[in-house]
Amino acid sequence: MDIETAQADVRRVYRGGFSGPLVSAVIWAAASAGFRWGSIELSMGVLFLGGMLIFPLSSLVLKMMGGPAFLPRGHPSAALAMQSAFTVPLGLLVAIALGSVAPSLFLPASLIIVGAHYLTFISLYGMRLYGVLAGALVAVGAVAMFALPALRDVSGWIGTVVLLAFSVPLQAPGIPTGAVPPSCRRGTEGWMPCPCPILRVPGSAPMPTGCRTRSTNRRRRCPR
Repeated sequence: MDIETAQADVRRVYRGGFSGPLVSAVIWAAASAGFRWGSIELSMGVLFLGGMLIFPLSSLVLKMMGGPAFLPRGHPSAALAMQSAFTVPLGLLVAIALGSVAPSLFLPASLIIVGAHYLTFISLYGMRLYGVLAGALVAVGAVAMFALPALRDVSGWIGTVVLLAFSVPLQAPGIPTGAVPPSCRRGTEGWMPCPCPILRVPGSAPMPTGCRTRSTNRRRRCPR
């Protein structure tokens, strides 16, 4: 499979990845509220725990919309999608350490970390818009940290608005239920059991939606 085909699969299955920034916006709103009306510890806890839940919650949003929410097993981009999501809570450990010394720097530093992690999405999805999102979040965090200290307390709210705004143009059409993504069509070199010839596997577990025939539950092998 070439990289463009893999990117097309990622865009279709994850619908452009819009659910990630959408879920992140909700988490950032909660963390900003915790910072404003609670404590720095509450804000840290919400952002750290929320960061670990972004991927499963984003997948849940896709599932509720109908169609697949995960790339099929064996897809070359499946692991990268999950690994890139978990860079956020790991990076937030640095922001938490910084925030323990200077609480006002926690949210701006976290914005830089979250923004930087979106750079990998440019290659994962093949969408340059993620570079713009990354630049916007990093810029807000950097300006609040180094140029305009007055923005530090509201930087989390600004990040919330940025994430929410980008979730709209990022949305891409998903795979209709029962459809076959490009990488599973006849004539491509497969990364999982897929097209020719069609074999019936009695009692087998259902295949992922993208590689299931419309009428029966049959596994299909790709050419070598």
